Amino acid sequence: MPGTHAEQRPVPTKSRAKTASDAKPVVEVGIVCDAGTSATGLHGLSELFGYAGDIAANRHGGKGHSDVRITQWRSHNGEVRPGNDTHEGLDHHPDVLVLPGNLPAAMHDTQDPVLTAWLRQMHARGVIIAAVCGGVFVLARTGLLQGRQATTHWALHEKFGQEFPDVLVDTDYMVIDYGDVMTAGGVLAWADLGLRIVERLLGPAVMLETAHYMNVDPPGRQQRFYSEFDPRLKHGDHAIVKAQQFLAGNRTCPISVADLAAQACLEPRTFLRRFSKATGMKPMEYQQQIRISRAREMLELTRLGVEEIAGKAGYEDLKNFRRVFKRIVGLSPSDYRRRFSGDGKESGVRSGAWEPRHQAGQAAD
Repeated sequence: MPGTHAEQRPVPTKSRAKTASDAKPVVEVGIVCDAGTSATGLHGLSELFGYAGDIAANRHGGKGHSDVRITQWRSHNGEVRPGNDTHEGLDHHPDVLVLPGNLPAAMHDTQDPVLTAWLRQMHARGVIIAAVCGGVFVLARTGLLQGRQATTHWALHEKFGQEFPDVLVDTDYMVIDYGDVMTAGGVLAWADLGLRIVERLLGPAVMLETAHYMNVDPPGRQQRFYSEFDPRLKHGDHAIVKAQQFLAGNRTCPISVADLAAQACLEPRTFLRRFSKATGMKPMEYQQQIRISRAREMLELTRLGVEEIAGKAGYEDLKNFRRVFKRIVGLSPSDYRRRFSGDGKESGVRSGAWEPRHQAGQAAD
């Protein structure tokens, strides 16, 4: 992609030390691209690994060169070849290959057999294979995730499960790391994955300094915090849709199975069976999701107290509300408000002695 910042990333060859040990980077990170690759993920990962390489070199007195070599790889004319390279002229020995977000790969059940075979071959050589969001679909098509747990974007959970029934998908986690394969969920989870890779290859001190410089949280978040309840409505069972619509219009009070069955014009046992089949949840679980979604809205948009919000969401017992909220969202109501409300968002910039070779203004190009 001519003209992009990632391709124009400067490599300070004139100031790099001349000895072989100093001239060679410590690690090589390959970013695997195709026409559907997210530009945000591609350039964001390039910047993150670039900063980490600068920080690592600076920590042991190697100013003027980077400890991380960043290459981009593409499948073309029957082979996978490197393109952009921050350290041209050296033999390639990637430590990790990263597949950034790729929504078209998730939407279309197709694969590049050349790329698939190459990824399997590189994995067999000991290269770590990592993927983000829709890129996890590309990784799963290699078969390397079979029988393992994996994460992807929460909105792709159902589609991923249908296409890869032999993979245990769990979208509550932002990053799942098996050592030889890594998956990350969420469009912007490239930052979490990138920092996890930096920690693995360059150590926790470099990872933490990189995170501080980029003003992002170190790895450890759960994308459960960010996902909204997205009920299945296109399942074809019109009687159950009618019950779902009734629940959506009555989010503040518990509704019995008998009342829901009456709305659907079904016997309670038949209703339970069909509701679970259509929605993937029991009626009680479905109601809790709806009521907690309402509570999240109030925590984000109002200044009401937690106890009042619990009551408005249909919970008379505050302790029970807190327990259900944390189980579904992954945060307590107070922590959720601090993180996501307009008044509660934390801010702050850490200043330090290290300055990147490319200034922060350039990184936003």
